[in-house]
Amino acid sequence: MRFTTEQRYPIDPGAVAAAYAEPALYESFHGLTKLSQPEVLEHRVDGERVVLHVRYRFAGHLSPAAQAVLDPSRLSWVEESIHRLDECTTSFTLVPDHYADRFSCAGGYRFEGVDGGSVRRGEGELKVRALLVGRAVEGAIASGLREHLEEETPLVIAYLSGSGSA
Repeated sequence: MRFTTEQRYPIDPGAVAAAYAEPALYESFHGLTKLSQPEVLEHRVDGERVVLHVRYRFAGHLSPAAQAVLDPSRLSWVEESIHRLDECTTSFTLVPDHYADRFSCAGGYRFEGVDGGSVRRGEGELKVRALLVGRAVEGAIASGLREHLEEETPLVIAYLSGSGSA
């Protein structure tokens, strides 16, 4: 299933794009309702290109449909991303620690200036291979991703404003 996301920030798009390439941003993500504290596994800077690998672990509640095919204790993945700071873009692939035969997700973000601030537009392709419930699980994951990004937005704004908490 294709999905899209959108986040708005009252901050310059270059600054927001650069923040998403910094390990310290992910260290500031405390108190997320559906994910545990992200863990930065790799951070490589090559000029305007940054490679970042961040592990996430699911810490929320799964619907019965999702639990039919997924064990919540095994829901962890690494977001492997390439940030092109000069272009204000990011490409990503989610690599599951478990269920690699049943789950794939890849996409990208564009950071654009709008109304004196910025918007982070995301799009991707998500696939869950599970008989009968695959589409329902894809919908639940896409919805959960959007909820997470809504929760993340004030944390990014606080990080960029130097306050460290929303």
